Amino acid sequence: MPPPPASSPRPLAQGAMVSDEPVMIGAPYSVGKVTYTPEDAPNYDAVGYAGWYGEELQGNKTANGETFVPEAITAAHQTLPLPSYVEVTALDTGRTILVRVNDRGPFANDRIIDLSRGAAEQLGVIGEGAAAVRVRRVSPPDQERVALRSHGRVAERLETPPALLTALRAKLPARPAAKVVARPNAKTPPKPVRGPAKREIAPTPARQDGFVVEKAGAPSAPTPVAPVAPAPASAAAPVAARTYVVQVAAFSSRARAETLAKRIGARAVEGDGVWRVRFGPYPTQDAAQAGVRAAAAKGFENGRIMANDAR
Repeated sequence: MPPPPASSPRPLAQGAMVSDEPVMIGAPYSVGKVTYTPEDAPNYDAVGYAGWYGEELQGNKTANGETFVPEAITAAHQTLPLPSYVEVTALDTGRTILVRVNDRGPFANDRIIDLSRGAAEQLGVIGEGAAAVRVRRVSPPDQERVALRSHGRVAERLETPPALLTALRAKLPARPAAKVVARPNAKTPPKPVRGPAKREIAPTPARQDGFVVEKAGAPSAPTPVAPVAPAPASAAAPVAARTYVVQVAAFSSRARAETLAKRIGARAVEGDGVWRVRFGPYPTQDAAQAGVRAAAAKGFENGRIMANDAR
């Protein structure tokens, strides 16, 4: 298969071209109870999960002092030099793009990299809470470095062969299981975790692997006249009263959820410390198909129909 044609830089309106000098490695630092040790690792090659972040951090400073531009093809990494260049491969599709690392993070869950919105769009993972990826450090030619420094993008690499994708997927670490507990009252959303560059954490994938319908709205148990077992607290609400929603994303950040909800005409709903972006509610599952179509029209083809009392 011939290589894809090289693309010319696509300069964007925001910000002037940045520089690759000086390169910053930095001293070890701690976030929460975890210590990270930056290093110049020329052969860095890892598989794991990627999140993304966008307009809610527009104009903020990255860890190496640049201005964050959501459309630029950039990323945050815990330990690689700033800046450095990596090829990021989506293990679901085999697509590979070149990304410039200029920030620190992520510091939550099992992610190994956080992509800018522009990078997530180019890689085709914009509608996912977390995407399985390979991250490999590279040394691209000057023309490609200039394109990314000017907030443009370069052509995708050749698609990864299926046999290599299979081998890479086998190396993926196990995802932490979502903790599902029926709660009568919603918790206060957690404060965003911030690293040295004051970055908020990107979308948490804690609830993206398959949503579990928890029962809510249960009637309280009557006061027994004689010693009898109380009614189960998790009894389901009457079927006739149930409504349905279409969920497109889940975030640990309220700002991120509300930004996306406003952009696509959905709602941001909090529950169990996670902010969910949803269309609806709808009276029936058939009616909720309208939400599936609305989500797909906005680029979220994996919208899930869920009971409205699900977390």
